[in-house]
Amino acid sequence: MIETGIRLMTGGEAVAEAMRQIDPDVVPVYPITPQTPIIQGFAKFVADGRARAELVNVESEHSAMSAAVGAALAGARTMTATSSQGLALMAEVVYIAAAMRAPIVMALGNRALSGPINIHCDHSDSMLIRDSGVAQLFAENAQEAYDLTVLAPRLAEHPDVLLPVLVCQDGFTITHSAEPVALLDDDDVAEFVGDYAVPHSVLDTAHPTTQGPFAMPDYYFELRRQQACALESSLEAFTEVATEYEVLSGRGYGPLEAYRLNGAERAIVALGSSAGTIKDVVDELRDEGDPVGLLKIVSFRPFPAERAAALLREVGSVIVLDRADSPGGAAPLHAELAAALYGSGTELRGHVYGLGGRDLHPEDIRRIFAGEAERYVGLRGAACPV
Repeated sequence: MIETGIRLMTGGEAVAEAMRQIDPDVVPVYPITPQTPIIQGFAKFVADGRARAELVNVESEHSAMSAAVGAALAGARTMTATSSQGLALMAEVVYIAAAMRAPIVMALGNRALSGPINIHCDHSDSMLIRDSGVAQLFAENAQEAYDLTVLAPRLAEHPDVLLPVLVCQDGFTITHSAEPVALLDDDDVAEFVGDYAVPHSVLDTAHPTTQGPFAMPDYYFELRRQQACALESSLEAFTEVATEYEVLSGRGYGPLEAYRLNGAERAIVALGSSAGTIKDVVDELRDEGDPVGLLKIVSFRPFPAERAAALLREVGSVIVLDRADSPGGAAPLHAELAAALYGSGTELRGHVYGLGGRDLHPEDIRRIFAGEAERYVGLRGAACPV
């Protein structure tokens, strides 16, 4: 293992650096805040001759994913990036990319969906495509954004997976905030990622295949089930690839992270950058003699339900924090935990927080642990004003 050293970088810069080291063949892109610094940084690497990718400037995010599908299935390692409304416009083709088993890696700078228009972080864009069949990995900080981006091609291209993988980082909180990031050596990343290969290239005329067919009721169900099986298989594939990455980097990853759950009587379950703040509060409360803990979900899709239930088995009260709402129903992460813990007898409650970039303060987390917070944390005024 050789590291290029620790550098002060934003999450966006760290992902651009990981892309340079991976050096994909094709990168179709359309800029949108707060994803723009990722592709801006990578485009500079291409312009300076430090990356060889074909950077394709398209007219929309819909076109970006369309171009990515064609490039990936033709035999080119393909990466892209987007945020918020860009992912909303892209959603139609994201479903198609998963159905066609295109191993595309996409950086997602999580941002609220309109309306009203807002450029700051929440997870509503990710949740919009949660059932599309793509893998979604959530980073806690810039270091994780870098590491998960390096991991992502190996996961997407794993023979048991062959699906798009999204590396999600909270907009502005991670994309634009600088912190120390330990980078691997370029040669180590290149060796780890390896050569790109898809089993059935659309350009392999010697072995023709059917791509993107019309499916009648007699086959559609089976094709969708195969896609779901591939996503389910990615849990084991992620563990396998992450174990290899830990040998290279010294940094361990998995579908979830248990933080001080041993002996915990109450635990929060959360995604993304808020996990760092929650860890600080958990440490403070533990020092005060309060047995609390955190379960950080790294892989939201596929959701590691059995592993989450096993880790929370001895916890009496589980509190889920969602940075996205589901009007008229249960918030997304809360719904997943409810299904995972069904029949366990564990007390489960949920809160929605941070929509449109509103901060989650340590004092809020203390109130949440104490059972003193409203369902919508930090909401001003009446919950449902007339």
